Amino acid sequence: MFKQRKNKAFNYQPRFSNENENDSSSSDTGTTDFVSKWKEVRGNKRKVRGGMSFKMLVLVLVLLLICMYILDSKFG
Repeated sequence: MFKQRKNKAFNYQPRFSNENENDSSSSDTGTTDFVSKWKEVRGNKRKVRGGMSFKMLVLVLVLLLICMYILDSKFG
């Protein structure tokens, strides 16, 4: 009774196809070496200097809310 629409078909070339699989296996050892070096360096620089800590930000937020409440009750 009603014509059903066909699903759209796209002709695209996948980025990582089976043809490129042989190339990626040869560079696999370089990738693991990079990952191990990156994890080693990452462990040394965990804490950011000069940034406010989470506790400090929460404290400032609480003080700000208290001040807003006091000013609202005084002038409102």
